Amino acid sequence: MVSLSKTIFKAYDIRGIIDKTLDAGVARQIGQAFGQAALAKGETKVVIGRDGRLSGPVLTAALAEGLQAAGVDVIDLGVVATPMVYFGTNVLGAASGIMVTGSHNPPDYNGFKMVLAGEAIHGEAITALYQRIVDHDGSSAANKGAYSTHDIRAQYLERIIGDVKLARPIKIAVDCGNGVAGAFAGDLFRGMGCDVVELFCEVDGNFPNHHPDPAHPENLQDLIRCLQETDAELGIAFDGDGDRLGVVTKDGQIIYPDRQMMLFAADVLSRHPGEQILYDVKCTRHLAPWISKHGGVPLMYKTGHSLVKAKLRETGAPLGGEMSGHIFFKDRWYGFDDGLYSGARLLEILTREADPSKLLNSLPQSDSTPELHLHLNEGENVIVMDKLRSDAKFPGNQQIITIDGLRVEYEDGFGLARSSNTTPVIVMRFEAETPAALARIQGQFKSVILAAKPDAELPF
Repeated sequence: MVSLSKTIFKAYDIRGIIDKTLDAGVARQIGQAFGQAALAKGETKVVIGRDGRLSGPVLTAALAEGLQAAGVDVIDLGVVATPMVYFGTNVLGAASGIMVTGSHNPPDYNGFKMVLAGEAIHGEAITALYQRIVDHDGSSAANKGAYSTHDIRAQYLERIIGDVKLARPIKIAVDCGNGVAGAFAGDLFRGMGCDVVELFCEVDGNFPNHHPDPAHPENLQDLIRCLQETDAELGIAFDGDGDRLGVVTKDGQIIYPDRQMMLFAADVLSRHPGEQILYDVKCTRHLAPWISKHGGVPLMYKTGHSLVKAKLRETGAPLGGEMSGHIFFKDRWYGFDDGLYSGARLLEILTREADPSKLLNSLPQSDSTPELHLHLNEGENVIVMDKLRSDAKFPGNQQIITIDGLRVEYEDGFGLARSSNTTPVIVMRFEAETPAALARIQGQFKSVILAAKPDAELPF
C-alpha cells in the first residue's frame, strides 16, 4: 500500500511511479476528492478514460470507485487518446473528466489529466485536491454514483472527418510509438482519404520500439527512414496519449511545433483577422512577426498545457500552441489540445500543395538548440531562477521578458532559461541567425548561471 505523497501533485496534472508513489489506493482517494470537487461546482457526472499503459486498468477501476463513493456518476470511455476524454466533456453532457495517462513518461509512470467543470485544472486547484484527501474523514456519500461505459470512437472520428476536408489524396507515414493514438490514427486518416503506412500503431504499454515522444529527434528516426524507403509524402508522429503532434518532411527535416504554428496561424487568421494567437515562451522569434504579417496579434505566454488552455479561454483566441507540441484549436474545434485533430488540420492545409515538404521547409527558421536541461536538487531550480531574475545582467540593451523564467531577446536571436514545473530542472533553449551568434548568447547565459550557481553542470 503506497502512502499519499504530495510530490505527485504537479503543476498541470498528477503523476507518479507505479507502486512507489501511485497505486489503486491513491487513485481511489484522488477519484473521491475530484468527485467532491465536481459536486461542489454542481457537476454530477465525470467522464474517464485511459491510455495503453499496463497499470491503466487497475488505476481506472479504483478511480471510478472513488468517484462513485463521492456520489458522482462515471462514464467510462475505456482505452482512448487523452483528447477523446476532453471531447467527451464537450459532447456527453458532463463537463468534467479524468484521463489516466503517463503521457510520454517511461512505462512505470502513470497519472491523471483533469478537466473540472470545463476547465483544465492546474496549480492551486491540483494542490486543493491533495488537501481535500488529507482533510477527508473517510466517509462515502449516502448515494453511490452510477457507472456506465460508452464507446466514443465513432462519434469522435466522424466529427473530425466531417470537419476537415483534404484537397487531394495523400500518402502519409504515421508513427504512434506504441502509444494509444495507434488505436485511432490509421482509421482517422484513412477515413479522410489518406493512404497510411502505419509504424508502431499496436498499443503496447511496454513501448518496445522507441519512446513515444516526438519532441526528441531520436524518436523520429524510424519515421525519417520510412519516408526515405517508401513513396509516402509526409510523416506524422504522436506522443503516448495522443495530445501532441510531430511532423517530418519527405527529406527528413523535423518541423517543430513553433513552425507548425505558422501554418496553422495563417490558416486560422484567414477566417479570424485581427485575433490574438497564443504561443509559449519556448517558441521561435520568427513566430510573432509571422502572426503580425498574417493579420493577427501575437501573444507570448507561460509554458504548460493547462495554463495555455486557461489563457485561451480568457482571451477568446482562436488558436494557441506550445513548443512541446500541444496545439489548441478554438477555430472549428473546442479549444483543447489534440494531436490527432492537429494532424488532420495540417493535412488539410498541405494537400492544397503539390509539394507539401517544400512548403514546410520554406517556413522561416534559425539555428536553434533543442530543450537543454540543467539538473538540480529538488527545489533548487526555483532558488536559482529567483537569483537569475534579480541579479542577472546581460550586456547591451536587450529586451528581457519575465512572464515565465527569463527570455532575453537580441537583435540576432534569443536565449531562454525557465524553471520546469514538473521536475527539478532549469530548461533552456537558444536560437540565433548564425552559429557565432548562438555561441555568444549561450556564453552570456553560461556566465550569469555560473554567477548564480558556481558548481552548475551546464549542458552546453
